[in-house]
Amino acid sequence: MQIHDLPTPALTIDADAFDRNLATMATVHPGRALRPHVKAHKCTALAAAQQAIGHDTFTCATPREIVGMAAAGVGTELLLANETVDDTRLRAMAELDVPVIVAVDSDATVDAATRNGITACLIDVNVGLPRCGIAPDEAGRLADRARRAGLDVRGVMGYEGHLMMVRERDERLTAVEQSMELLLRAHRDVGGPIVSAGGTGTFDQHGSTGVTEVQAGSYALMDIDYGRQGLPFEQAVFVVGTVISVSEGWSVADVGLKALGMDHGKPAVADGSVWFCSDEHLTYAPTERPQVGDRVQVVPSHIDPTMAMHDTAWIVRGDEVIDRWPVDLRGW
Repeated sequence: MQIHDLPTPALTIDADAFDRNLATMATVHPGRALRPHVKAHKCTALAAAQQAIGHDTFTCATPREIVGMAAAGVGTELLLANETVDDTRLRAMAELDVPVIVAVDSDATVDAATRNGITACLIDVNVGLPRCGIAPDEAGRLADRARRAGLDVRGVMGYEGHLMMVRERDERLTAVEQSMELLLRAHRDVGGPIVSAGGTGTFDQHGSTGVTEVQAGSYALMDIDYGRQGLPFEQAVFVVGTVISVSEGWSVADVGLKALGMDHGKPAVADGSVWFCSDEHLTYAPTERPQVGDRVQVVPSHIDPTMAMHDTAWIVRGDEVIDRWPVDLRGW
């Protein structure tokens, strides 16, 4: 099968660029120094490739991802880097054969974990992103409560997600160090072997901060936002579309809002300028006038929600389709 045989819109992964991205990250963070985040791709076959290169612990954003990874036999330890008080989902994770750690940031999340059989946790610490996470000065108290409730407190985690897109590297580094000071302060009160942080945008900026593992995920596939950061990773994922209409000054491809994560802005095309997307359409000004039926490669602005909109990732080398990976962790 060739790329032009695929029904569009089709999500494709360049096999060689993907392999190089994995190798680059594994050189910086080998083995358990990286806990890859599967929310970026929601694909157990892709996670298996990450495991094959040496990473055997994984980060998940949803209980469905945890259960799906366990069912696929990928990962020797799974972290739910998110809070949940859903009894059904917590019990489903507790019943798995693979060890599961959950993030907690309140008495309520500790209580929910313990009453449903969860045995291990990380204290989620707010390091500057106004999302989940307990105040650093409260982390020790919550850790003590969790231990009294019977949880094995493995350490702390803190996500400096507000810093991933800071453009200037030196400015980003200074801000990361400040966030990690908050996390390490909390860790001194909490204890445990794990200090978990980071993402693709800050993957190489923790240095001697005391972080023991980085939770990067987008590095494997990349997107427009991370592509602007000067990171040593290549664009590996494209949504292939078909030109379905050509007018004087613009063309339309069948890659719209339902095929792309748009929360970070417009996608890009190699040979033209994107004007806007609607439900099923991408309107762009091409560099050279295409023909109806031509194919166009669209680069998503945000990889995580883009992956979640497709049920299949087509693995390609050049124009040849060499494999098909189900995006089997999508949905709730």
